[in-house]
Amino acid sequence: MRIAVGGVHIECSTYNPVLNEEKDFRVLRGEGLLESPYFAFLKDYDAEFLPTIHARAIAGGPVSRATYDAFKGEFLERLRPLLPLDGLYLAMHGAMYVEGMEDAEGDWIGAARALVGDDCTVSASYDLHGNVTQRIIDALDIYSTYRTAPHIDVEETMRRSVSMLVKSLNSGVKPFVLWAPIPVVLPGERTSTVDEPAKSLYAELPNIDAMDGVWDASLMVGYVWADEPRATAAAIMTGTDRVVLEREARRLAMAYWDARADFVFGCETGSIEECVARAMASPTAPVVLAESGDNPTGGGVGDRAEVLAELIARGAQGVVFAGIADKAATEACYAAGVGAELTLSVGASLDAKGSKPVTAYVTVKFLHQTADLSDRQAVVSIGGIDLVLSAKRRPYHNIVDFTRLDLHPERAKIIVVKSGYLSPDLAPIANPNLMALSPGVVDQFVERLPRLRKQHPTYPFDKDFAFEPKVFRSARAR
Repeated sequence: MRIAVGGVHIECSTYNPVLNEEKDFRVLRGEGLLESPYFAFLKDYDAEFLPTIHARAIAGGPVSRATYDAFKGEFLERLRPLLPLDGLYLAMHGAMYVEGMEDAEGDWIGAARALVGDDCTVSASYDLHGNVTQRIIDALDIYSTYRTAPHIDVEETMRRSVSMLVKSLNSGVKPFVLWAPIPVVLPGERTSTVDEPAKSLYAELPNIDAMDGVWDASLMVGYVWADEPRATAAAIMTGTDRVVLEREARRLAMAYWDARADFVFGCETGSIEECVARAMASPTAPVVLAESGDNPTGGGVGDRAEVLAELIARGAQGVVFAGIADKAATEACYAAGVGAELTLSVGASLDAKGSKPVTAYVTVKFLHQTADLSDRQAVVSIGGIDLVLSAKRRPYHNIVDFTRLDLHPERAKIIVVKSGYLSPDLAPIANPNLMALSPGVVDQFVERLPRLRKQHPTYPFDKDFAFEPKVFRSARAR
């Protein structure tokens, strides 16, 4: 069997003013796609996988139209010579926003379906923080999404999507997809699957999978920082028994709706001032303070300096702050060299209208040696604060992100990261974890953000309305 592979994977806050360009993506092309660790699992299947292009970037602002058009054009150009195909596997995220376009995944998947034709079986894997539309559902035969947040089942989800595709092609049985939208859209930090009620809701999915006629049960949280109509939660089913699929989609959708007011933050939260004061007063360490409103893996800009300003004002000691994206400040450190002392303006380098910089006298402690200028990172000390500056937007969610910069987070009194819920690497050392409900383009107080395009009514923006689940089948099922 001949199965093409490709896709595009990014999460875009429509409130983030910084466009994503081609340089911001890691692009896998041709045989390089099959040789990458990300797709290494495909070798476990008895099928011929034919690579196209896969473009992936960390979350951020909208994708420039020119970049999207180039990626889509190349994908279709690489796909066309492979026809006819038995199957197509698309590794997607689901929350891409392209300037001047809503439902970018619908455009991508719809174009793929139009090219491969109705006889080709198309399977897609998604992030549970993606957004879905009828246009997307209509183009698919098979669908599956992550079941964990933080995401520790990425490969497992991709395997489910490919396993169902191979099963369909081997058996000749073609499943179909249906969905039940849920008018709820909440931040991922309030819907983590390690906390209730999401923990129990997602624990139900394998039980639904085991039912006759069900191939896969998916529950979408959606992506709240996309101000577009498709931003919503959803129950999505793949299988062959319409009655069972519709029943379970309604049941799952209603369970999510009934739990809507029970989703809460899984750690102690507060304002920047409150969290810094608690961290400094904590008798235990290291305190991991997550600056949630500027989290780059949620779509934040990554250049805000309000937390830094508060730490400096309070004379905080024993702090490791990773990090702030500021290319000019980073380059100034490289020009000065290790040991140099200089005055730097830090922050608000990418979104000058969103926040204010901090001016500080610093000592350069460490410079990351790299031939890639965009990967430059400098560690500077400001009193009792070791601050990481980076030439590009990036997260610091893994221990190795610190140790490669000669930083030892386990020895710190306070670790500051631009994050929401903590990564599996940082969560075990947090003693305790605090989350600052800070301003930014991924503000946890979603009601404070403009709502110009989201559906009405949608919880939590609207509270007083009733909901009865409705199921919509794929056009391919009809």
